[in-house]
Amino acid sequence: MSDMVTFADPAGEGPPIDLPRVEIPKDIPDRDLRIEHVPAPDPYYVDLGMLYRLAQLEQVRQRYFTDTPLHLALRGHMGTGKDHDLEQFAAVLGMPHYRIPLTGEVRDITLIGSVKLHGDGKGGTESRWEDGDITRALRGPALINLSELNAAGAETLFALHGLLDRHQALELPTGEMVHLRSDVRVFGTLNPTDLRDYAGTQTLNKAFADRWIIWEKDFPEEDELMAMLERRHPDLKASFVEPIAKLAVEVNASFSSTDSQTRVETPMSLRTVLDRLPAGLRVYTTSNDPLRRAWEEFVLPHVDKFDRDHYETVWSAVARRGPAEPPYRKG
Repeated sequence: MSDMVTFADPAGEGPPIDLPRVEIPKDIPDRDLRIEHVPAPDPYYVDLGMLYRLAQLEQVRQRYFTDTPLHLALRGHMGTGKDHDLEQFAAVLGMPHYRIPLTGEVRDITLIGSVKLHGDGKGGTESRWEDGDITRALRGPALINLSELNAAGAETLFALHGLLDRHQALELPTGEMVHLRSDVRVFGTLNPTDLRDYAGTQTLNKAFADRWIIWEKDFPEEDELMAMLERRHPDLKASFVEPIAKLAVEVNASFSSTDSQTRVETPMSLRTVLDRLPAGLRVYTTSNDPLRRAWEEFVLPHVDKFDRDHYETVWSAVARRGPAEPPYRKG
């Protein structure tokens, strides 16, 4: 019998959900490679409720929709942690995780596969079929993340239609039908389609979009950002944690605004909040104003020039001047 893992609702509202860990069969040819694709749990990951929501959907799928495809796509702006959520869901369940970016440069033969020539050992060549990224992932237990769904070309989307509807199979040019296994889950991520500078994105084809459940992924709130910072950087003083979280919330509120007078085009992503700013604080720990120096050198260079005035307005409103002390409790 499979081991069970428990997902608790961070909000404390729903009951715990028990799901079986995924077992990787011993008889599949690439078992060792699949085991390597199982992601490690991120000790700094803070579940804001997404893992619980994913577990809710998985429980419903296993109980009531075993014969009906329920594919989920997470839609949100850059830096909201969409891909990380899916990776950590796979880590908890022990599922091999395959993130497959669907950029405009990717062709269907890259994803599905093609016939290639190989040496026959006798001075000649022979034709052999080679699986593409998606086909390879479909042949065993997997959580497949089709990242950047709305950046994919039309030929890629049409190639995936049969896999994502009730047909639940990918037909290869060789005639082979690769069916969607009961231990394979297909997810996707995409950016919102608006006036943002997400190069190469487009509105999803209606027929393709109808094959997905689409959930919105918003920017974290202040208390959530503080929890993330405290988890990842336990030695960072509270006098720095709070203004960093406030700066991110205010900038991202402007990014999400519909008012063209206050709207900025560059958000403060989780990478900026959790990685770049703390690194800047380490670099400028002996400065008279470490937060300001980190802001100037590790945040503003990522900001479009016409957004910098508003970033500085947010800085003046939230921080004015950072704490005049070393950012970290230890050296």
